[in-house]
Amino acid sequence: MVHSYSCEIAGRKLTIELGRLAGLANGAVTVRYGDTVVLVTACASKEPREGVDFLPLTVDYEERLYAAGKIPGGFIRREGRPTDEATLVSRMTDRPLRPLFPKTWHNETQVVITVLSADQENDPDSLAIIGASAALFVSDIPFNDPVSAVHVGCVDGKLKINPTLAEVVSGSLDLMVASTGQTIAMVEAGAKEISDTLLMDAIRMGHEANQAVVELQRQMRAEHGKAKIKVSEPVRNEDLEQAVKAACEDKLEHVVFHKHKQVREERLDAFKKELVANLKDKYQASEVLAFLDTLVKKAVRRSVLHDGKRLDGRSFDEIRPLNCEVGLLPRTHGSGMFQRGLTQVLTITTLGSASEQQKLDGLGIETTKRFMHHYNFPPFSTGEIKRMGGRSRREIGHGALVERSLLPVIPGEDTFPYTIRLVSEVVSSSGSTSMASACASSLSLMDAGVPIKTPVAGIAMGLMTDETGKSAVLTDIEGLEDAYGDMDCKIAGTANGITGLQMDTKLKGINFSVLQQAFKQAEEARLFILSAMQKTISSTRKEISPYAPRMYKISIDPSKIGAVIGPGGKNIRAIIEQTKATIDISDDGTVVIGSPDEEAAQKAIRIIEGMTKEVEVGGIYTGKVTRILNFGAMVEILPGKEGLVHVSELADYRVPSVEDVVKVGDEIMVKVIEIDRLGRINLSRKAVFGDSAKVPGSTLTDAAGPGGEGPRPSGPPRYGGPRPFNRGGGNRPPR
Repeated sequence: MVHSYSCEIAGRKLTIELGRLAGLANGAVTVRYGDTVVLVTACASKEPREGVDFLPLTVDYEERLYAAGKIPGGFIRREGRPTDEATLVSRMTDRPLRPLFPKTWHNETQVVITVLSADQENDPDSLAIIGASAALFVSDIPFNDPVSAVHVGCVDGKLKINPTLAEVVSGSLDLMVASTGQTIAMVEAGAKEISDTLLMDAIRMGHEANQAVVELQRQMRAEHGKAKIKVSEPVRNEDLEQAVKAACEDKLEHVVFHKHKQVREERLDAFKKELVANLKDKYQASEVLAFLDTLVKKAVRRSVLHDGKRLDGRSFDEIRPLNCEVGLLPRTHGSGMFQRGLTQVLTITTLGSASEQQKLDGLGIETTKRFMHHYNFPPFSTGEIKRMGGRSRREIGHGALVERSLLPVIPGEDTFPYTIRLVSEVVSSSGSTSMASACASSLSLMDAGVPIKTPVAGIAMGLMTDETGKSAVLTDIEGLEDAYGDMDCKIAGTANGITGLQMDTKLKGINFSVLQQAFKQAEEARLFILSAMQKTISSTRKEISPYAPRMYKISIDPSKIGAVIGPGGKNIRAIIEQTKATIDISDDGTVVIGSPDEEAAQKAIRIIEGMTKEVEVGGIYTGKVTRILNFGAMVEILPGKEGLVHVSELADYRVPSVEDVVKVGDEIMVKVIEIDRLGRINLSRKAVFGDSAKVPGSTLTDAAGPGGEGPRPSGPPRYGGPRPFNRGGGNRPPR
């Protein structure tokens, strides 16, 4: 039986249905908003996964292109691996859900979101979070605190709940807020240099809008929810705990706290080996190390909250030492290195033509992307050995966060007609490599000569809390502070405002006072980092790398585009093959030519201009002889445009034979003396001699054989032979 529940969000009806589809799942719902519909299912294994101490939760977001009336590209015409957008939605759905499961729930759990209909106005990503929460909440899976999510945009200077996709593109803010009935569970945003105050107002508005959907889920649960699976409490081994505590005594202070991370890690590794060796006769090593980790976590949190002391002795708002460099690589178009403590990122900029834009095959309204940021996190960055394969979800997510943060300062295509690709290589990791990538990317862009509006910097904020409600916000968290802390809040922006934000937590939510404190400390840190970056490179270089393509923009008559492209692209391919330049033509007649070789680019420009230029009577052109006829020579004066030089117009004397003066392949200067009513062009080489003679000191030069450069040969007097063909009919050669 189908059960339907609805409420109104931003003037549009949101409907959650259960009982219509996927009846064998533990929980299944469809969520509709406008004409966007998603199916969300939740399933869990019957038994816990052996040997794990974490939640084995998987969230899969499945884009079906039929949802937007599209057929997939590619040979097989079928959806392939998840797009980056699908991966990002999977991550964004996972983050607010994960902290709301019981800590002892170790059963395999899978949430699958399938987009069934997409109206390209209402983004399915917020429906994915709502549907995942509802499917879990009404199921027997132990998920007991519902979540809702909305977008908040700033359109025409006003905050708006769930703006359309088109409004998001034109607005200054795209914020996703996920919250429970009491607290903020997750925040993700891209913005155009907005203030902390506006961002906080938007988060509050989103939290308030979520409450109606949270209550809707509570009503669904009360009326049709399944009985929840009981989760057993962990069995404590008090003897083991006492033994580990006795072995640690006051040693943790010496082991865990030191200015240098390497020293801390060496001491902790040595202590673990010693502890396991001493207790191996009574207890398993995994149990010993698990409880030791609990004690280390408590020691770190106690030190921060009660002693005001961080792992490396920094104050709560202190940033680790910074180092910036640019121009590290000789042949790349731009490079920048940013280091903060032991976190080090090298970012490389590559510039390309418009044809190298990324083509998007998804459910959104955008079809191409000219600015890309990719993030790589190899195992050596943490001193580990791991299998290297395709990109992980984490790499895709961090790359997208930095891309979103930099996008507001990237110049438009009208002023900088390049495709821009950034690759951030994490070469050393000790906390917040994504925000280090934002800093390194700004340095690299300026080194490459990309005229960005202003540099972007980023910082990661952390949080420590205890059972009493005491909390501390930490600036520039490093490895263990991230692992043992309660929040990871990454904030990027310029000196003028915030451009990117991502916040998630291990708690069941964050209150507004914590966020306000995090934003305040992050702004101070951001300005400090920007000042350090500007000491290395204060502004964008005036010239791009000599190895980067030069882009030249010209305009042609849109009606001539077909002539440049040619049948089946024949003409444009010939130009590219001849000049090795890239050529991109827009529907409005804008042509962008790119090449590292300026001479090649100019040659391509001349060819295109010649193909689109109209032949004018009286104009003088240098053309190539293409055919020899009994009564004259055909000369190509512009690409694809030929004219006839009658034998009587080849020279100012009587020419016995055309081949006595010119041969096929010769380049000669000619003047257009007539274009007949059929568009046929009559040329004269003789007329050029006369025009040249009128200019004092002039010397006629062309590449013709006997009549070429230097003095004209003497010859018999002119005779009254046949006139050049200039009317219909006659001996005109076939076109």
